[in-house]
Amino acid sequence: MTALLEVNQLMKLFPLGGDGGRRRAPRLLHAVDDVSFTVAEGESIGLVGESGCGKSTLARIISRLIEPSDGDVVFQGRNLFTVPLKRFAGSADRAKIQMVFQDPTDSLNPRFTVFDTISEPLRLLTGINDREQLRTRVRELAGQVGLPPEFLGRFPHQLSGGQKARVGIARAIALHPTLLILDEPTSALDVSVQAVVLHLLAELRERLGMSYLFVSHDLNVVRLLCDRVIVMYLGKIVETGPIEEVFQRPRHPYTQALISAIPGAPLSGQRIRLDGEPRSPIDPAPTVCRFVGRCPIATPKCEQAMPALRAIGARHEVACHHAASN
Repeated sequence: MTALLEVNQLMKLFPLGGDGGRRRAPRLLHAVDDVSFTVAEGESIGLVGESGCGKSTLARIISRLIEPSDGDVVFQGRNLFTVPLKRFAGSADRAKIQMVFQDPTDSLNPRFTVFDTISEPLRLLTGINDREQLRTRVRELAGQVGLPPEFLGRFPHQLSGGQKARVGIARAIALHPTLLILDEPTSALDVSVQAVVLHLLAELRERLGMSYLFVSHDLNVVRLLCDRVIVMYLGKIVETGPIEEVFQRPRHPYTQALISAIPGAPLSGQRIRLDGEPRSPIDPAPTVCRFVGRCPIATPKCEQAMPALRAIGARHEVACHHAASN
């Protein structure tokens, strides 16, 4: 498959406050640490892991909302970081990479009507200013996400959570993006509304031919919507592979623990509880596995060498010294 997006050795380090001058070098929080993966044209990839693992930071770097500390993101053969962050907002690639945010209420301007919200990217990035042209296109987009025309004059406070989510999706697809980044787009919604919005996203992907990078902590949602999954832990990828392969045969102890907690999953009933405390992401030792301290199968080797991501099957990779190959 042709690669749409290539992420190469991406890093994001956040410097922390000083300690009264006793240290020269600032402490660094490793939010995203040497992450590499690809997204093929038309592919949907799930990015999962517990809070603080770096998945949302990674999504924001790829969508050019924040700068990386190191690494490259190549989109359709072009390195996105050759364009300064301030200029990227008006570039052609901005239209092709769009994002649906986690909280539909916080991501909508309370002073904008639905029409204003959906039409804004059209005015800014396509130059369409003719009111009739905008009205036609906005009505078309509203219809694609299931919003009646009479909703176009409403403000966010007059909408339900599900309706706000549809507005955010309509805004994101307005420019015909080829990559849609979804940062937990249903986590703030009721369960019944979540199902409707997820069904809508699956339909839109099929109809519009977009690729998805779907950030979530809900593995059941990822299994429903994605072809492949990437599991992150403390800034690093610990396992990646085809969705059914990873669900049926998870190899990393952390992935196994996540899947064991899902009702009805293959490991359900064999709940793996992770004792101990997570390691600090601040100046982590480069020679120690990040999962040491919680891992039920850790050995002295895990404290002496950081496991590299390695192939253990067809498109299935894991970063663990003790994961056996097929």
